[in-house]
Amino acid sequence: VQLQASGGGLVQAGASLELSCLVSGGTFSRYSMGWFRQAPGKEREFVATISWSGRNTFYADSVKGRFTISRDDAKNTVYLQMNSLKPEDTAVYYCAADSRLWGASESSYDYWGQGTQVTVSS
Repeated sequence: VQLQASGGGLVQAGASLELSCLVSGGTFSRYSMGWFRQAPGKEREFVATISWSGRNTFYADSVKGRFTISRDDAKNTVYLQMNSLKPEDTAVYYCAADSRLWGASESSYDYWGQGTQVTVSS
């Protein structure tokens, strides 16, 4: 199973970006999907997750109300729409797939993408 994240870039505070993560080599519709991020000098942290059915989502408090996770099973792709970006959102964003559970625990995710850089200037 391979995950390829894209859509990162350099934006000003208040702008929007949409990240995409294409999953190949597996049965996408069976995976719960998550987004995590790692800022310089910090540990990787949970951002958002969506269940395999798409009916359930969960967000970190720091992004709730600004970020939206969604999925398109026909395209084997999960998205992260990021609005009202802040400098503290600057990080490498990773997508991940969980074949067994749904949740925010990094350790339960089986497959990881390579990450895409998001930089928000003030």
